[in-house]
Amino acid sequence: MKYIGVNGVLTEAAKAVIHVSDHGFLYGMGLFETFRTYKGVPFLLDRHLHRLQEGCRMLGIPFQPDEEQLTRHIQHLMVANGLDEAYIRYTVSAGEEVLGLPTGDYTRPNHILFAKPLPSTNTQTGQSTSPSALQLLRTPRNTPEGEVRLKSLHYMNNILAKRELQQYAEAVRYKAEGMMLTADGFLAEGMVSNLFFVRNNTLYTPDLSTGILPGITREFILELAHLRDIPCEQGLYRWDELKQADEIFMTNSIQEIRPVDLLLEPGGATNHLSVLLTQPRSITALLLHDYRQKAGIK
Repeated sequence: MKYIGVNGVLTEAAKAVIHVSDHGFLYGMGLFETFRTYKGVPFLLDRHLHRLQEGCRMLGIPFQPDEEQLTRHIQHLMVANGLDEAYIRYTVSAGEEVLGLPTGDYTRPNHILFAKPLPSTNTQTGQSTSPSALQLLRTPRNTPEGEVRLKSLHYMNNILAKRELQQYAEAVRYKAEGMMLTADGFLAEGMVSNLFFVRNNTLYTPDLSTGILPGITREFILELAHLRDIPCEQGLYRWDELKQADEIFMTNSIQEIRPVDLLLEPGGATNHLSVLLTQPRSITALLLHDYRQKAGIK
């Protein structure tokens, strides 16, 4: 990246800094959203900004979203970095404050905007065409700090999970996503994605009560499934139930829907699934088709 957006100003990456007294740095007080563009336009931006606004309200960080202004800033940043499509990260940190826990709301947040190339996948859609694996992790999903998990700057749990993932040769070989369970052993979420699986033509996903992030793409997929009259259930499920699934896929805003065809366990056990996107009437394929249509991809 040649340029980064800092409080609305295009800034050379080497000169993009915030003060060491920013509570985003000192205490992890800040939130971020990641999303991507289609034809140069941020997708589902209104939903991302709404989640960001609600999270900032809970943390006492002033934030009034301006979708049109942010879209212009994103597009200017993409041009400056020579990008037609981009992976976008928008961070709002609490801003500078005195050392110590705050007694009131914050007043001077910092806004940081990154734009980088999409992952090396299908150049038109960003969708991976390679087989996808899911590695069961021993690192449990931590519980949210509040009533609902925020997409906060405190990411130690995910980083510890990623460090564990790198210990498994098969997971590294297949570039697997790591699957975290709750402390009670229920399926939670991936390190950077939400989980769905299909069994007997019903779509299942872990309930928000497991402490998972209420993903924007997760919510959108549930809406698309409802439009197709696909039965959906949100609940508490075990790893062994994935072994009996007809289809499994992970979702996030960058990878869209990523089907899983290989399950890996710490002890080396593997389980292959037989239903892939090569079967056009699979629920995974139908939802991916609908997702891309909404994103304006033919």
